[in-house]
Amino acid sequence: MGLILVVVLWGGNNAGTKWLLGHWPPVFTGCLRFGLAGSMLLALLRFTSFLGRFEPISKILMVQLFIRGGLSLAVYTITFNWALRLVPASHVALCLGASPVWALLFERIPARTWVGVRRYLASFIAVVGVLALFWPTLSARNQTSLLGEMCALGASFVWAFYSRQSRWLAARVNSLEVAAHSMWMAGLVLTPLAITELAFQPIEIHQDQVLVMSLCVLFGGVVPYAFWNNALRVWPASRVLLFNNLIPVTTCVWVHLTLHEAITPTFYLAMTLILCGVILEQIDLAGVFNLPENF
Repeated sequence: MGLILVVVLWGGNNAGTKWLLGHWPPVFTGCLRFGLAGSMLLALLRFTSFLGRFEPISKILMVQLFIRGGLSLAVYTITFNWALRLVPASHVALCLGASPVWALLFERIPARTWVGVRRYLASFIAVVGVLALFWPTLSARNQTSLLGEMCALGASFVWAFYSRQSRWLAARVNSLEVAAHSMWMAGLVLTPLAITELAFQPIEIHQDQVLVMSLCVLFGGVVPYAFWNNALRVWPASRVLLFNNLIPVTTCVWVHLTLHEAITPTFYLAMTLILCGVILEQIDLAGVFNLPENF
């Protein structure tokens, strides 16, 4: 139930972030969001018992949190926000839908077994789905859109990597603390780049932008990341990432209702292929067809 709530909230966050990126630069937007969300979640953990007991973290684990959590989340923020700025939000969310396949490849290198065949085939289908999404951009030779699609694909790889690192951290640290520290550390890493952006692109802050950012911080950061990291504590990253496949649907609904964004014709074909690849990755072919483990 928590992951279903995450899917709905992140769809709305994608729409809100897409709107903000029409007014603010990408790194600054991500830096502000994660810096505020991480600080808010950490304050709730430190000074209240609402989310459970706060536990001190050793210096060694703090270093691991920075490297595995903060840095990887910062890289994800850069690629994700630039993708949102350059291409439709539905395309970005769909590329993230392929992340369960990448996560499974990270967990185990495919071998010459039926499990390996399944993983290679699932990866191939997912890649074909991504290429189907890219094809109109490649045909039109639109460099801006191509850069956005590549950022979206990169974000899906980094998100799979971050989720795997979060699972490692959640086995050693309270999952909510993992989310809190990863977010504020990501904000810290992004601060110099955000300041540089503002030096070249000054912004004006209005009431409606503050409202949307507040919603993204609370309902796109604090609440969903708490549920996400808690799920990673008890499930493999690849299984949790399966819920990513619902995010393109909720994102399409949110951006259609709020931003009136059109859905490209290739979206449905790409979504079908990527979804098939992810489902195939979860099927035990050897068990279904009574095949030997090796061939």
